[in-house]
Amino acid sequence: MSAEHVDVAVVGGGQSGLAAAHAFIREGRRPVVLEASDEPVGSWPRYYDSLTLFSPARYSGLPGMPFDGDGDRYPHRDEVVEHLRRFAKRLDADIRTGQRVEAVRPSDDGAFSIRVEGGRPLTATTVIAATGGYGNPYRPGLPGLASFTGRLLHASEYRNPEPFKGQRVVVVGAGNSAVQIGAELAAHADVTLATRRPVKLTRRRPLGRDLHWWLTVTGLDTAPVGGFLRTPPAQPVIDDGRYRSALAAGAPDRRPLFTDVGDDRVTWADGTSERVDAILLATGYRPDLGYLNPLGVLDADGHPRHRDGVAADRPGLGFVGLEWQRSLSSASVRGVGRDAARVARLLSRPK
Repeated sequence: MSAEHVDVAVVGGGQSGLAAAHAFIREGRRPVVLEASDEPVGSWPRYYDSLTLFSPARYSGLPGMPFDGDGDRYPHRDEVVEHLRRFAKRLDADIRTGQRVEAVRPSDDGAFSIRVEGGRPLTATTVIAATGGYGNPYRPGLPGLASFTGRLLHASEYRNPEPFKGQRVVVVGAGNSAVQIGAELAAHADVTLATRRPVKLTRRRPLGRDLHWWLTVTGLDTAPVGGFLRTPPAQPVIDDGRYRSALAAGAPDRRPLFTDVGDDRVTWADGTSERVDAILLATGYRPDLGYLNPLGVLDADGHPRHRDGVAADRPGLGFVGLEWQRSLSSASVRGVGRDAARVARLLSRPK
């Protein structure tokens, strides 16, 4: 089967891929979006039921298309899905669903060769990796975890508290999702939030303004510091008062991370041991970029070598949607448009 040549192949049709397609169109390029699922909405439909954006609607729209309605509200997961659908319909791009990219390789002419599962092979002048991390949940190698006989799951597999009613549950993690899930579960189950360090909370509305207003007016939201961070800082939990109150009331209670797991029991730092029904790992994600392995652009941990989203040693390859790719907001709905515009501009300069 002969390969089809495309100008720009955008791998991933979620918020990052759609923003990238929009940016390349503005540069006069012709992007083709390759999305593995059956519609271009990324991973949003698979997140837990109660998830809302941590930033208000007025700061969260994709490029040129704000959210409808009250700009001060925090859009629910399903609103974000609908926002992505609307954006994709308005986008004058070739969006191909059911197209899972298996591998990207260098081609003989200096471009890229793309293998699509069950589909026609492609070549592309430019490739943008915009697959996020949902397909690569991070599961830390905690002591004894492999021997746990209870229910072990990652936050990517959690939907709602119903299956955990009346159970003893340990949630591992100290980020926004860990605390949000832990507090939600604590209304239905006996829950401990197990963390290496105390949970760091920050007010949602300091001095009467939403945190994202302050991040915007100070420039901190877009400050180009990502390239200078060897280890990205842990993000504080954005709190409107509910989580501080919940933790103070012990619902969930917070404990230092357990020291061992055996069968259906965990051992805590103080030496006590107890039976638990489930351990939920709210431990984040890593870049889902295994299809780029043939290009040799990833480090030993699977992170891409890049500067401002442009591959360091592979001309024509770019990234959109990486954590701290350029700034604090790089992997968010509100930030991918800015990064995508920069990457499209850099990769469209005359050679």
